[in-house]
Amino acid sequence: MRLTLHTDYSLRLLMLLAIEPDTRHTIEEVARRYDISRNHMMKVAQTLTQGGFVLSVRGRGGGLELARAPEAINLGAVVRACEDSFALVECFDSEHNTCVVASACGLRGPLEEALAAFLSVLDSYSLADLVARPGTLKGMRRLLSIGSTHPA
Repeated sequence: MRLTLHTDYSLRLLMLLAIEPDTRHTIEEVARRYDISRNHMMKVAQTLTQGGFVLSVRGRGGGLELARAPEAINLGAVVRACEDSFALVECFDSEHNTCVVASACGLRGPLEEALAAFLSVLDSYSLADLVARPGTLKGMRRLLSIGSTHPA
């Protein structure tokens, strides 16, 4: 299982918003702090806004902020909202499946079970769990302060 960069960047953005909840962050600033393209970050912000995880405030003093408390943002829900597909193998996509053994293959069941287990584990964590430990919080703030206009 491999998550897309879109999902990876989404989780990074959410963590930043969680560790600095009193600051609205612009897309440009977040992109610079994570060394990610502005275009990628715009798409990420749009996905997270549409999913109800992030609020986007326009105008002077605007920016991005969490739409709800970190404890209320479930990681499984974020991953489901950000991933285009969970087709681990070709036969998971019935529209494009050309596998000649798909109807008799025993691989699909175990892979579906593994995917369900993967998502179940993510469902047991919230955004708050990712940033709750003092060492994690301090380390992230220090690392993200490089090139930032915000103090660590």
